[in-house]
Amino acid sequence: MGQALWRLPPRQQQQLQEELADRLADRGGGGRREQGRDGGPQRRAPQHCYGPDIYHLLRTRRGGKEQHGFIDLEMLPPELGITILSYLNATDLCLAGCVWQDLGNDEYLWQGLCKSTWGHCSIYNRRLPAGFSYRRLYLQLDEGSLTFNANPQEGISYFMSKGILVDHPTELAKFIFYTRRLNWKMLRIYLDERRDVLDELVTLHNFSNQFLPNALRDFFRHIHAPEERGEYLETLITKFSHRFCTCNPGLVRELGLSPDAVYVLCYSLILLSIDLTSPHVKNKMSKREFIRNTRRAAHNVSDDFVGHLYDNIYLIGHVAA
Repeated sequence: MGQALWRLPPRQQQQLQEELADRLADRGGGGRREQGRDGGPQRRAPQHCYGPDIYHLLRTRRGGKEQHGFIDLEMLPPELGITILSYLNATDLCLAGCVWQDLGNDEYLWQGLCKSTWGHCSIYNRRLPAGFSYRRLYLQLDEGSLTFNANPQEGISYFMSKGILVDHPTELAKFIFYTRRLNWKMLRIYLDERRDVLDELVTLHNFSNQFLPNALRDFFRHIHAPEERGEYLETLITKFSHRFCTCNPGLVRELGLSPDAVYVLCYSLILLSIDLTSPHVKNKMSKREFIRNTRRAAHNVSDDFVGHLYDNIYLIGHVAA
């Protein structure tokens, strides 16, 4: 389980190899020698590694038949051991905690894992009761996320029953915005039902000084676009258009944009993305055709700006991929 998690930078790997060769040579009695200025043998200075004797740990791991397996994490620096454990899921962490008791019961480890995976929870901002355990909270968050990915309403109800979240649109929106373990299909169903949470989720995005296609990609990275055109997609683009104009008042004045104009441009970008990336479309839309079609719907937008939109899609790809 842990062997695939062991990583060292190339420079440190080279240092370990050099020191390993030096020490093995010393044990063999030959020593690694280099010719000095006076013609006599001069011993090569070993490359020192700071912290624990990692050479000894590696040699122990490569030693006799009774010492196979991964290095004992308790012999490593706490920061390195915590970094390795951070790659494990809840089940593997519990199993690891049975082996490495000190690390498995370290509340700072579990607190860091909770806040790095679920960036915002209502319980973080409350005074924690006596006997509170971040390890128990991590398992509850993991269980609630799995429940949400099967049934969104039951998942949110589970979080509320455990006191992890409060039933307020802002708190729910922050939880969704800073969490990456929620299934996007289930999330789309939940946001379609809770438009108040969707409104708060849109306001958490900051599109200041972003190019329109890049801002739209960032938006759809958090709030996935539906696969088919419909009322929900129109709602998303409408909310995005207003938010984009709010975050870029200078650009709105300079280019003469409005929420309605951004709405038209967003639809044009989506259609262009499909046209340029779909293998079923043989005759791709040219830059001139895109400018002409877009100017018919958005009269105040300059040809240069629309041309830059085309270049962005052509070079980077779909805005809702």
